[in-house]
Amino acid sequence: MAGANSFHCSVVTPEEPVLECEATFVAFPSHDGEVGVLVNRAPLVHKMGIGQLRVEAVEGEAKAFFVDGGFAQMVDNRLTLLTEQAIPVDELSAEEARADLDEALGARASDEASFVERTKAIDRARAKLRLAPSG
Repeated sequence: MAGANSFHCSVVTPEEPVLECEATFVAFPSHDGEVGVLVNRAPLVHKMGIGQLRVEAVEGEAKAFFVDGGFAQMVDNRLTLLTEQAIPVDELSAEEARADLDEALGARASDEASFVERTKAIDRARAKLRLAPSG
């Protein structure tokens, strides 16, 4: 149950629900920057971008995920984030991200659709590389 200074946060992918918690703050990547959400936020529907999702849970535990686009909706102190991928940051691999980036940079774009997909693949790989734990 949400307290006076918290709201419910749900992160859902097509495969499964990834997170259900009470949160005091959430920041998600937007298609044009970053959006922060606090309790009693006015209703919103927003297109998400590629990058880091940060959740400050009521339990005091901060959670961080790599997310790959989607949509965010805040209504009545319930934030729902629908995304293609939500990978805990501590599960990311810098080596895999580098390999993905090399592959994306080496891909040829023959038309507009393949150019858009190549650009998204580069953005995903760079975001994962930025977020991956070092070492």
